[in-house]
Amino acid sequence: MLRSRCVSCGAKVGGIAGTMVEHNMLDVKFLNKYCASSSSSSSSSDREKKILSTLKGSLGKKYPQKNGEVLSAQYGINLLLIGVSLMLALSYQRPSVTEEILLAFLTALMLVQLLWMLCYIVRREQRRSLPPERDANTATSWIRAGGLTMLAMLSLIMDAFRIGNFVGYQACVSPMLGVYPAVHALHTISQVHFLWFHIKDVIKRYETFERFGVIHAVFTNLLLWSNAVMTEAEHALNDHKKRLAALGYFNFTVDPEQPACNCTSSACSMFSSSLYYLCPFNIEYHIFVSALLFVMWKNIGRTLEHQSPEKHGSVGGSCLLLGPMLGLLALASSITVLVIYIIHVEETAEARASAISMFYTFGIVILACMSVAGAAGLLIYRVENWPMDTAANPARTLDAKLLLASSVGAWLLCWCSVVAVCWAQPSPTYRWSNLAYALLLVLEKCVQNLFIVESLYRRRREPDECSAHSPSHTPTHSPAPGEIFSVTVPIAPPYDGIVNHAYEMPDCRVMEKSQTNRHACSSNQRNMPLSLRHRTQDTPSWKRQVLKNIAIFLFMCNISLWVLPAFGCRPQFDNGLEEAVYGFSTWSTVLNFALPMSLCYRMHSVAALFEVFHKI
Repeated sequence: MLRSRCVSCGAKVGGIAGTMVEHNMLDVKFLNKYCASSSSSSSSSDREKKILSTLKGSLGKKYPQKNGEVLSAQYGINLLLIGVSLMLALSYQRPSVTEEILLAFLTALMLVQLLWMLCYIVRREQRRSLPPERDANTATSWIRAGGLTMLAMLSLIMDAFRIGNFVGYQACVSPMLGVYPAVHALHTISQVHFLWFHIKDVIKRYETFERFGVIHAVFTNLLLWSNAVMTEAEHALNDHKKRLAALGYFNFTVDPEQPACNCTSSACSMFSSSLYYLCPFNIEYHIFVSALLFVMWKNIGRTLEHQSPEKHGSVGGSCLLLGPMLGLLALASSITVLVIYIIHVEETAEARASAISMFYTFGIVILACMSVAGAAGLLIYRVENWPMDTAANPARTLDAKLLLASSVGAWLLCWCSVVAVCWAQPSPTYRWSNLAYALLLVLEKCVQNLFIVESLYRRRREPDECSAHSPSHTPTHSPAPGEIFSVTVPIAPPYDGIVNHAYEMPDCRVMEKSQTNRHACSSNQRNMPLSLRHRTQDTPSWKRQVLKNIAIFLFMCNISLWVLPAFGCRPQFDNGLEEAVYGFSTWSTVLNFALPMSLCYRMHSVAALFEVFHKI
């Protein structure tokens, strides 16, 4: 009995144990299965997290600079093409696009630029404790004061005249003719303020957004320039038609320039006539601003070395007489030619021919003198053999490219004139003088471009460089043992556009307050190498004086050659040779394209030559 009970109890115990073992096996299998699924899900989640972090990192990275430039440039080019399309539609005789639509489009662009400039200034004020890097080569003080501010003030006067003209004719003209000059005046004031204080900034934050803002400003000013050029070309074409009709050549119908209603003010005629004398300054203002903003756009995201500028002493002007005197003589002569030409070109055919001959004679003389002066400057550079300045400088690169690009317009006019002189049927008295003027103009631009570019890319050799490169150089000063490892006088590296005050020498006048500092400053000056001490006292040679006279002479001559076509002295309209070969419509189209580029070339040459004058 006991044995049977024990056996039955053992069976029960074995059954329970077997059941437990079976359950344990199932639990293990279940746990293994669960753990496997959980490990696979955790690995997939880690993989997803890695993909998301990679995607987030790639999106958060700074947009590549070249891609950002291309993207923003495409936006600006398409913006320009939209405006040009509206202008071409407006130039048709029966336009579907009215002037009010074009002005509304330009006003909207100016308001968007004003909003961007406001946002930029607010962000700069918020980060005043972290001032941005600044490119010292962009827009020197004389450019902002002498060029930008003066042209902006004349543009503001033009806007005031436009508003006054609108007030007189407000009963029969669109309100947009009054809104546009008011917004343009606000845009001019705000833009000048922005350029004065922020044009040197090297932007390193929100680069993609800022590229779009700056390029929008660049092409907004280009569209305003195009609109002013179109208005000026239309006015010049109407004047040409009036002269031809008065001489009996053609019977043109001239479009009225004033609204078809009476003016409520007695000053309307003064306002309308003064607009065309101020329009050239407005044209130059916008192309000038476009160039400055383009340099700012190129500087976005740029890395510059922090280096100290070379300090050159003031160059004496005792020999700086011949260049300014000849330049002033050329300017006075050009004003005289302008007045005589405008008076006589509207009189009889004989007076017209004599006025055109006078212009070509004056042009031949001044272009020949400019070619000789530029060639003399190039010869001096070859003899002097100054080293080249290879540092990266977007402003200088833009100057060189603009000189070449804007020369295309004048060269096109010149070669068209050469073809017309050779094959035109009429043979006026000024035929061959026109040929000489055209060929000399091509030569003068080539020589002047070479002189300006070479001057911008040359740097004068310092006394220590001259002695180091001289074959007869022998050291005359042996450094003392304590001077070999001296760190009291650090020699500044070459200047590359950014000022780092850590490299600058201490000012002895400031340090005189302390006896110890005064002793240290005097010892620094005694221990300074002779070539470094005289670097700022380098007396200019006669070659440098000649180069300065050449630069100021070319500066005044380019102003003279800008004044003549800007204020109505345009014999290409009046000589009749080109019209006989190309036809009236084709030649008018060529002039409307080439003359604004020629004016832009002269004004840009003025700015570049003044920079050359300060660099020599």
